[in-house]
Formats: sequence, C-alpha cells, structure tokens
Amino acid sequence: MENLRSRLKLGSKAKDVKLRKRRSLLYSKEDGRLLNHGLLKVVVFTVVFRLVNCVLVQTSFVPDEYWQSLEVAHRMVFKYGYLTWEWKAGIRGFTFPLFFAFLYKILHLLNYDTVHLLIWLPRVAQALLAAFADVKFYLLIRTLETEDVSRWTFFCHLCSWFSWFCCTRTLTNTAETTLTCLALFYFPLPGSKTYSSKKYLSLVALAVLVRPTALIVWFPLLMCHFWQEENKLRLITRRYIPIGILAVLISALIDCLFYEKWTLVQLNFIKFNILHGVADFYGSHPWHWYFSQGFAVVIGPHLPFFLHGCSLAFRKYRILLATVLWTIVVYSFLPHKEFRFIYPVLPFCMIFCGISLAHLKAWRRPAAALLLVSNLVLVLYTGLIHQRGTLDVMSHLQRLCEVSSDSARPQSDVFFLMPCHSTPFYSHVHCPLKMRILECPPDLGEDGYAEEAAQFYSNPLLWLRNAFPYKSSLPTHLVLFDVLEKEISTFLQVNNFTRTAEIFHTHVPEGRVGGSIFIYERH
Repeated sequence: MENLRSRLKLGSKAKDVKLRKRRSLLYSKEDGRLLNHGLLKVVVFTVVFRLVNCVLVQTSFVPDEYWQSLEVAHRMVFKYGYLTWEWKAGIRGFTFPLFFAFLYKILHLLNYDTVHLLIWLPRVAQALLAAFADVKFYLLIRTLETEDVSRWTFFCHLCSWFSWFCCTRTLTNTAETTLTCLALFYFPLPGSKTYSSKKYLSLVALAVLVRPTALIVWFPLLMCHFWQEENKLRLITRRYIPIGILAVLISALIDCLFYEKWTLVQLNFIKFNILHGVADFYGSHPWHWYFSQGFAVVIGPHLPFFLHGCSLAFRKYRILLATVLWTIVVYSFLPHKEFRFIYPVLPFCMIFCGISLAHLKAWRRPAAALLLVSNLVLVLYTGLIHQRGTLDVMSHLQRLCEVSSDSARPQSDVFFLMPCHSTPFYSHVHCPLKMRILECPPDLGEDGYAEEAAQFYSNPLLWLRNAFPYKSSLPTHLVLFDVLEKEISTFLQVNNFTRTAEIFHTHVPEGRVGGSIFIYERH
C-alpha cells in the first residue's frame, strides 16, 4: 500500500503536473472565438436580411395568408371578425393562429393594438423565425460539406426569389417550410453531427399539426430513418408513437377549447378533402402541372444549377432528391395544385444548387452574379408591385373607422363585389366596421345549396337589383375590380355611386381579377 501511495503521490505536496499546451488551431481558444465571431456575423446578417425581406414584401399572394391565420387570431382576441366555412366545418386547427393570437393579446394588454402593429408584428415574427431556420440550415450544410460549398449553398438559399416571396408571410405553408428546415437540422442525414430523433420528430409533428399535408414531405424521410435504425422497435415505441400521440392530444385540446366541442380536425380534414373532394372546388390542373410549370416557377433561375447539382451529388443526397420527386409526384395526383404546396422542398433543392456553384470554379462568380440579378428582378416585382392593390385598398377603408366613430355621420357599410376572400378583412382595419363579402362555400351535399359568388357573376346587375330592392338597404361603399365596372354601371349611376379611389393591383389581370380596384361611395 505504501508503495502504491508513493507512486500515486497521494497526500503529497508535490507540484501539480502541468500538461503541455497544444498549439493546434483545432484546440485553441482563439480559433473558437473566430468561429463564434464568424457565426455571430452570419446570425446578424441573416436577421437583418429577413427583416429587410419582410419590409420589401408589400403584396398579397393567396387568401390563406390572412383568412387562415390573422383573421382567425383577430376574432380569438378581439371577439369580432369573420370566419370562413372551414372553421365552421371544423377542418382547420387553431394551433397555427394561436401563435398570432398570442402576439395580438400582448398588444391588446399593453394597449398598443394599432392596426399597423397588428399587420406588421406577425410578419416580423415570421421573419425572425425564418432567419432562425436559415441559420440552422447553414450550420447543417457546414457539418455536411466544406466551407466553400456551405457558403454557396447559403447564398443560393438566401437569393431564392420564392423563399423571399413567401418566408415572411403568415401562411401555413411558410410555417411548414420553416419547421421542415429546423427538423432537417436534427435528421440523421449521412455525415450529420446534429442528429436528434426526439427533436426532429417533435418538429415534424408540429409541422403536421400546422398543416397535415406536411406528412407528404416527411414520409420518405421517416421511412429512410426507420430503415437505417438498428433498433426499429425502440424507435417506434419510444419515439414515433409517443410523440405522435402527444401531438394529437395537444392539438385536440387546443381545438376543443376554441371550438367549444370535441373536434378532431385531422379526421375532418381527411373526410372533407377525400370523401367530399372539397379541394376540387377551388380549381384543378392537369396531372403534369408541377413538372411542366409549377416546379420550374418555384425554383426559378436556380433550375439549371439544381439539375447540374443533382448529377454531382445524386448518390450522397439521394434521399433528399427522392423526397423532392416523391412530393411532386404525390401532389400531382391531387386535382387542386398551387405553387406554395411544394415550397417545403425548396431548401432541399438549394443543397444541390450550392454544390453546383461550388464546382463551377472559373465560371462560379459570373454564374452567381447572373443568379442574383435574375432573382432580384423577380423579388422586387413580386414583392413591391404585383398584386398589391388588395392590401392598399384596406388602408383606404381603414380611414372609414375614424368616420364611423363620428356620431354625426351615418355608419359606413362596405360591400366587396370581388372574388371570394380577395382582400384581408378585420385584421387590416381593426374596427367593427360593417363589411360584407360574396360568400362561396363549397357544395357539401346540403339541400338548397347555392354559391352566392357564382350567382352574382352569372348576372351581376340582376343580382344587385334583387339583393338591394330599396335604397335604404344599399351599402355606403362598394369595392370592385375594374373589369366589373362596365357590367354594373347602370346600377352605380341609378343609385348615385361615385368613384372615390382607383388603386393599382396588377399588370396581368386575369378573369374576374382586374388590373385596378375601384372604391365607389354613395352620395
């Protein structure tokens, strides 16, 4: 024992052994500071970039960015507003609008619930979430590829016109894409050092709660993880099932609270879309639409780089490429198609684009400049010009709130003679102004079904005469696209309506959507 003590020097006052300092940059504190400093610059740049992105997107895209989020949140907090038929049928969940309702509630409690903050705070919050997902995406690529490839992939990701156009909007598709980006960071990709099944599955579950179709994107990835996992039973019993059940329970509790009855929206969503074919009501496209038009528009000028990158990194990232193809194929079987449906796979495509640019060598900078300029043109046009009228008209109507508060003048009454849900509603005026739109719920097999909007557009003049047989029932203001003006000019003249505003909307009018929006006031 004494020999052992003497060897170990237990209890001795001998000097501590000093370890040799390693001079390798891999272990130096200075190198850690440099890495942290570089990451901090990326974070700051990305946050500023997305906030600028938010400010420079002043156009509308689709009705869902208001009617499935902000309008619902406004009604949840301020107790007045309009809910579309989906909320009456119970096929939409309150999980997503609850996030914006939380922001609205804070503004309300602080007495800062001005209309400008109600419009912009959700957008800013969405921009910050997008920036967070962008940084996570960059960190993921940096663990998978060289610094050179990661920089060019991040460049491709940030200059994508469709990401710019969508990532700050209050759309369920935007939230689905953000959550998909975050989940990919923890997914067991080949070579990934950030794998966490609990984290990525929780984010996937949240994405499915926000938008059930997120399961389409994640199905091949989940199957790939299951196939690679050695202990498959443990993965199912300790990850898939518990996280899935917990997500459904949380969703059900939230929906039961706000629907005030037992409601399972996921089941209702499947029932209405499959049994009733509700999606067909909103239009249909040929099966090849995503292959011939949709995907090319979404990926934009990045398309040749994506194809080149696929040839270079097919084997390494075949699961991501398979996911892109799977998503496009599955959505191609659905009659109703939109660009935003395939938005969640766009970050996957950017990995291939970055690899392509990194391998171009001598032609890299000219190609990057061309990519940036071509995307910039689309960014500025779609963000500042195309389809901005439906937002600008709400700014004009918001002034009526001040007029209506004056008891000496009659209360304003606005009627939107436009395709259903063309504009936002109470979330963009924030006062109990009397407003009405043309109703257009789908046919759910109910007796006596009649779509109001379809009846109106079949014979606008006759419909108006029947709807307002007396002058006392007329609204004080009418909002319409310019293409309708000629058809109802007689009604406008007879009832003393005068055009008070003309607002630009788009350079490419189509069908019932005109190039300008007119506001008529009755005198």
